[in-house]
Amino acid sequence: MDYLFLFLGLALLLVGANYLVEASVAIAQRAKISNFIIGLTIVGIGTSAPELFVSISSALTGNGDIAMGNVLGSNIANVFLILGVTATILPFAIDKTQQRRDIPVAIGATILVMLLANDSWIPGLGENTLTRLDGAFLLLVFIVYMAFVILRKGKNPEQALAEADEEASSILTGKNVMLLWAIAAVSLGALLWGGNMFLDAAKTLAKTWGMSDAVISITIVAVGTSLPELITAIIAACKKNPQLALGNVIGSNVFNLLMILGVSSTIHPYTLTTINVVDYLMALVAAICVFITIYTFKKQKFDRIEGIIFIAIYIGYTVYLLMR
Repeated sequence: MDYLFLFLGLALLLVGANYLVEASVAIAQRAKISNFIIGLTIVGIGTSAPELFVSISSALTGNGDIAMGNVLGSNIANVFLILGVTATILPFAIDKTQQRRDIPVAIGATILVMLLANDSWIPGLGENTLTRLDGAFLLLVFIVYMAFVILRKGKNPEQALAEADEEASSILTGKNVMLLWAIAAVSLGALLWGGNMFLDAAKTLAKTWGMSDAVISITIVAVGTSLPELITAIIAACKKNPQLALGNVIGSNVFNLLMILGVSSTIHPYTLTTINVVDYLMALVAAICVFITIYTFKKQKFDRIEGIIFIAIYIGYTVYLLMR
C-alpha cells in the first residue's frame, strides 16, 4: 500500500501543480495583470509547487532532513539528470544572460544555503538548524533577485513581452471566473493532500528499506517532485527548443534554494541531522558544472558528450547514496 500511496501522492502533486498554475494564470489574465508579471511569478513559482508543499509538510512535521534533502536532491537531479538527458537528445547553446546572471546566482544561492544550514562549522554551535531568521534572509535575497530580473527585463520590453506571452498561456483562459477559482481551490487541496500522502509513504518506505530520511528525500522524493521539469525538458528537446530546459532548470534551482527553503523554514524552523557535507557539495558541484560547460568542448554550448557525463555523474551519486 505504501507504494500505491507514494505514486498516488505524486500524481496528486503533479496534477494539482499543473492545474493550479493554469487556473492562476487564467485568473490573473482576467484581472488584467500583465503577461510579463504572470510569467515571472505565477508560472515560475507554480512549477516548483511540488517541492514547496513537500518541504512545508516536512518542516511542519519536524522532518528537516526531508525538506532540505528534497531541495538539494531536486537541484542535483535538475542539473545532472534533466540537463544531461536534454543535451544528450539535442545539444544547445547557452545564452549570455544565463552565463552572466542566472548561473552565477544559482552558484551563490547554493553557497549561501550551505553556510546558513551548517551551524556546526562555527565553534560552539553543535546543531545544524535552519532558523526563521535564516528563512527570512533567504526570502529577502529572493525578492531582491526577482526585482533585479524584472528591472533588467524591463530594459528590453519587446523580448520580455514575447517570452512572457509564451509562458503566460493557459488552457483555461476565457473560462468562467467562479469555475477558475473552484479549480484553483481543488488543485490547492490536491497539492496539500498529495504532499502529505507522498511524504508519509516515503518515510515509511525509508524505514522499511533501512534508508535515512536524507537518502530517501534526495533520491525518490527529489526525482518525483522534479518530474515536471524533466517532462518539460524532454518535450522542449523533441520540439527543437532545448534552451528552454536550461532556463527552466536554473530558475527552478534558484526558486528551490531561496523561496522554498525560505518559506518552509520561516513557517517552521528545522534541525538537520542526516544531511551531510557531501550532499551540499554535490549540489554546489552541480551548479558549478553548468558554468564549466560554457568553456569546455564547444564553448558557450551544452554538448552531447557533456550530457552523457552529467548522466553518469548522477548515476554514480545515486549509487553512493544507496550504499551510504
